[in-house]
Amino acid sequence: MGRDGTRSHLEDLVVISGLSGAGKSSAMNVFEDAGYFCVDNLPAEMIRSLAELFRHPGSKVERAAVVCDSRGGEYLSALAGVIDDLAETDVPFRVIFLEADEQTLIDRYKETRRRHPLAPQGSVHDGIQAELALLAPVKQRADQCIDTSGLSAAALRRKVADELLDSTHTGKLAVTFTSFGHKHGPPRDADLAFDVRFLPNPHYEPDLRPLTGFDERIVAYVGRDGRLQEFYDHVVPLLEYLLPQYVAEGKAHLMVAVGCTGGRHRSVAIAEHLAARFRDVPDYFVEVQHRDVDRLPVR
Repeated sequence: MGRDGTRSHLEDLVVISGLSGAGKSSAMNVFEDAGYFCVDNLPAEMIRSLAELFRHPGSKVERAAVVCDSRGGEYLSALAGVIDDLAETDVPFRVIFLEADEQTLIDRYKETRRRHPLAPQGSVHDGIQAELALLAPVKQRADQCIDTSGLSAAALRRKVADELLDSTHTGKLAVTFTSFGHKHGPPRDADLAFDVRFLPNPHYEPDLRPLTGFDERIVAYVGRDGRLQEFYDHVVPLLEYLLPQYVAEGKAHLMVAVGCTGGRHRSVAIAEHLAARFRDVPDYFVEVQHRDVDRLPVR
């Protein structure tokens, strides 16, 4: 309610915090895709001002998400107090805390080659320990904690959308078609999985083995006996039926996995074909990933 007695439009204010490298930016992107007004790296004390601005009757913002973390330096220590202050108001807010185990965080920092904000001259381990202590009061006040250990960026986006977004605000269904090799283990986060090891395997052709499913010669070889087209004739109508059902259910993200033996030939070609088939459908946001395509073939 505004100061003049009129009702504000704000329905949901999400405060996102957590450990550096745990995926806060990816989580914020999910809210942004769902139509939330988003602010990244906001100093804690400014959350009060922003919440007051959103509560003003003149504001048209209905849903907002802000990220406040250790990049804010000394300002972060005030976040717990800000959360307590918000709890004394009528602001409809919730606090989301993202975390991951130490080895996952270290591995992610190695991949990005960035310095930890709390240990610019020290080790990532030192930064993580300092951050754990600094953020303990915030974690205690969180409405939900999400452990992102072992999750890919796509899996994290799906988890955030499925668990934190109202089904009426999820927007388009994000469909990820991913290829994988069974000999390297199944994908952790597949919603649907198709095993295509029944199709001709280019691995056993010396001239084709070094190639991947991106090459038309692989596509031609896999489809040489007609079974590939028969597979599409069954699977495409199945997906045409299933995807709208997931949209109606309010699901935000769906991973469709296609597996062959090594994850370099058949599954890659098929994942690319299915992604191309659904990419232009207005109700879906389609992306394609290939987990094992860069693994060298065993001779």
